[in-house]
Amino acid sequence: MLTNRRVLIFADSDNTFLSAQSFNRKIDWQKIRNYLADPKEGRELIEMVIYVGLPPARERFEEQRKTKEKFIYWARSNGFLVVAKEGKAKGDDYETNVDVVMAMDAIELALEVKPDIVVLVTGDSDFAYLAEKLRRRGMRVEVASVEQSLGNELKNAANSVVDLIEVFDTFNAQNGNENYHRIGNANVFD
Repeated sequence: MLTNRRVLIFADSDNTFLSAQSFNRKIDWQKIRNYLADPKEGRELIEMVIYVGLPPARERFEEQRKTKEKFIYWARSNGFLVVAKEGKAKGDDYETNVDVVMAMDAIELALEVKPDIVVLVTGDSDFAYLAEKLRRRGMRVEVASVEQSLGNELKNAANSVVDLIEVFDTFNAQNGNENYHRIGNANVFD
């Protein structure tokens, strides 16, 4: 009989979106959650937190902001805990620094609820120190990403890597074309 291991999942939405987009796939967050916290595998989901960087409330970002606000509404309506961080304009683009918020929340929540497993859904090597810090507290840290989007530092800092390519294969194509657009071996998130 499998012993249930309590799982806490933290997801960087922009990083995961870019990974799926590079494979011409639309993200299915429910499939990702079910894949990472499968009760048949002896995993009990405590919470899945998705971090979303919101474009600034300025006219030039209006369309992007509406799209992200719709996603936030959908995610909250489907049982996800969503943390949205307001971005600041930077030239023609914007930045949100959601990585900092995600790392701080992960430490705080993990120390509070003491999961058996923390899953970081990102390939961004900025989270390598977080993975090491959680491991030093006795938690198993898994990184869920696709190999092509996974930074080496993060890969080396985690206990294990969950390759999301299998679940990405079940997602709908982004533009109706079933071909993958692989991004090669470059680690674009280092």
